[in-house]
Amino acid sequence: MRIDEIAPRSGPEIETERLLLRQWHEADFWPFATFFADAEMSSRLGGPEDRPNAWRRMASIIGHWELRGYGPWAVAEREGGTFVGSVGLWCPEGWPELELGYWLTRDGQGNGFATEAGQASIDYAFQTLRAETLVSYIGPDNEPSKRVAEALGARYEKMIALLEHGPHCVYRYDRQPASR
Repeated sequence: MRIDEIAPRSGPEIETERLLLRQWHEADFWPFATFFADAEMSSRLGGPEDRPNAWRRMASIIGHWELRGYGPWAVAEREGGTFVGSVGLWCPEGWPELELGYWLTRDGQGNGFATEAGQASIDYAFQTLRAETLVSYIGPDNEPSKRVAEALGARYEKMIALLEHGPHCVYRYDRQPASR
């Protein structure tokens, strides 16, 4: 078997009105690495990464899908296929609870994409995975992410020390999200 005949395990794709939540492609690496090279854009996700570390970060997301059967999706616009960021579920070894996380490229921000993809992820967590809990861990100064969580129906619960990541606000999603 040739290496180009090996198909990566693919998780489910979800279509929303404007977006496609899909598995990662090697072509996603360029915008992924560009995002993580930008100190301002990546500041709330651990800060800038060089290309080798960005590759490892992207590979860990793909590995999360392999090990857990769910993870953060690559998010692209349905029309045109432009990569706009990542939204999905995260719970690596040692993580306190299943988390809904999201980040968008500079061009993807301000369009309601995080909310649209976030709602699809919440529905997937509760309806398909039958998750008992779902939270978003948000840095105390990350007002845009707090607004997204609140738009998705999450409520502030408390502040925690999130492992080596420092203080984070816990925003909790109800098991049965209200109809929107």
